[in-house]
Amino acid sequence: MIYLVRHGQTLQNRAGLLQGRSDFPLNEMGREQARRVGAFFREQGVRFDAVYTSPLRRAVQTAALIAGETVPLRVDERLIEMDYGPYEGMDLRAPAPEVLAFFRDFVNVPAPAGMEKLSAVTARLGAFLEQMRPEAEERDILVSTHAIALKGALEYLTPASRGSYWAKNIGNCAVYRTAPTAGGYLVPELWLSGV
Repeated sequence: MIYLVRHGQTLQNRAGLLQGRSDFPLNEMGREQARRVGAFFREQGVRFDAVYTSPLRRAVQTAALIAGETVPLRVDERLIEMDYGPYEGMDLRAPAPEVLAFFRDFVNVPAPAGMEKLSAVTARLGAFLEQMRPEAEERDILVSTHAIALKGALEYLTPASRGSYWAKNIGNCAVYRTAPTAGGYLVPELWLSGV
């Protein structure tokens, strides 16, 4: 089984800033969210055999607080957040017009120049998930990542969604889970909407 979690809250999340690949740590709320998710997993009897994380601190800290110190963290660059290029750090309460148009219609409006394409996000998350499939057949795996990267994974896992995950709000420390099947993966389910 694979459990995909978005990192806990950061000061930038709280301020409504577009973080992207900027490397900020969790704030106290984010650390508490991750601790609560870790407690939830333990209450459900889930013990991780492997933990993979984006290289960014907020994802690494989330993974460590959820999984505890018994399982080593494995950093995988493919789990990093979308590259927002020149829009990194933008105030989401007053976005640039081209970003606003993109956010209003991810399916039909391409990412503005300088941003990573959504198809590239989906492709790298898909490559990661395909590599994980043999391991996930027999083990419980935690994957700590970011909002858009997580949406890319969900899009890969659910081709019939036709882009519907891009506009979905995924809260800090929300958890989706899926498992390998003979032909791919089960449709992911929202297991915990965030704490």
